[in-house]
Amino acid sequence: MKLIVGLGNPGAKYARNRHNIGFMALDRIAEDHGFSPWKTKHQGLVSEGRFGSERAVLLKPETFMNLSGQSVQAAMRFYKINPADVIVLHDEIDLAPAKVKCKTGGGHAGHNGLRSIHAHIGPDYDRVRLGVGHPGHKDAVPGYVLRDFAKADENWLDDVLRGISDGAPELARGNTSKFMNAVAMRVSPPRSGTGTKKPAKPATSEKPPEQPKPQSPTPASEPDTRSSLQKLMERFK
Repeated sequence: MKLIVGLGNPGAKYARNRHNIGFMALDRIAEDHGFSPWKTKHQGLVSEGRFGSERAVLLKPETFMNLSGQSVQAAMRFYKINPADVIVLHDEIDLAPAKVKCKTGGGHAGHNGLRSIHAHIGPDYDRVRLGVGHPGHKDAVPGYVLRDFAKADENWLDDVLRGISDGAPELARGNTSKFMNAVAMRVSPPRSGTGTKKPAKPATSEKPPEQPKPQSPTPASEPDTRSSLQKLMERFK
């Protein structure tokens, strides 16, 4: 069984914040794959379901971001699972918008939600890093992640969320390469057609010069062998 955690802050005020992209991803997975309605458990909201034979629990901690580890630890204890069976989806300012990367272990890079999870269960869990871009200066980061996605972000955001949902069964099975392929098919779908077009001929309004028609050969004239008398008689016929 896998515990798939999406990070964010509870309440309508934060629902469309960049910091809440983890919540958004879990909402899409639950809807697309027919998971159970969300219920309040383990200091968060829980939805249960299956990807084929693989059971999964979706968790959205409601402790606010800085205390996310409390909810994750409580759910792990209840379901009796190890950190290796935990997958956390979170916003990542060090990745460009629409970029998605998977990672196992490592540091929290200053992310308060990951910092809390590290403190409660250690670093040995899987992560899906969801790029939201960087504001350009570290002092602007808190305000940036706590603002809603811009209208210009809507198209790529929808593609990323659909891709994550498409690949969720592979993510739960531990096949990250197939999961990433599913995301890529949404974010950067292949172009139709594989043939190479021939270069077009340059347009021109001039007609090509007409080629002269071949002349029929003139038959050679035969020598006149008539006598003077015959020529004279011919004139008077």
